[in-house]
Amino acid sequence: MTIEATTSNLNGVDRAALSATIDAVKQTPALAQVTFTLGSAWLTGCRQRSMTGDVRQNGEVVAGRAATYTLESDEPAALLGTDTAASPAEYVLQALAGCYAVTFATNAAVRGIELSALKLEMEVDIDLQGFLNLDDSVRPGAQQIRVNVHAESPNATDEQLQELTSAVERRSPIRDTLAGPVDVVTTLVK
Repeated sequence: MTIEATTSNLNGVDRAALSATIDAVKQTPALAQVTFTLGSAWLTGCRQRSMTGDVRQNGEVVAGRAATYTLESDEPAALLGTDTAASPAEYVLQALAGCYAVTFATNAAVRGIELSALKLEMEVDIDLQGFLNLDDSVRPGAQQIRVNVHAESPNATDEQLQELTSAVERRSPIRDTLAGPVDVVTTLVK
């Protein structure tokens, strides 16, 4: 990736820091290895509370990140919950939306594209027959996720915005996680 040297900040992205990160990872590929952590506790019914934990890069805790965030989830009453928080399915959409925003902003900055607006309309379809163990042929997870992208730029053509959208589809870590098989290891710890 090459970054144009016209402005140091584009789309809220520090282009010099982005360029330095790209160069650092090129020189030391182990820096590309990042681990996010989260602890979670069930509250009752369909409710749970999580707290973000350490972020590790190349096996080392990232210094300087003092903030932690609390996330809670529940289900709507129609799906056996008490509707006190966003559902896990909505968090999946939020994770994808957040990752798309990061991937759009950084990839646009690399290309010298100024974003004046970015709006995502997202839907996920889940067939409860799989979750409720009513039909083994129905997977319990998402059947399809749809994303409508509304991107505007004062300096990019429609073709450039389409190329950017295609690049985001290819480079978004969360989209890749959702679209491809991931090794999920679940261990009961006593």
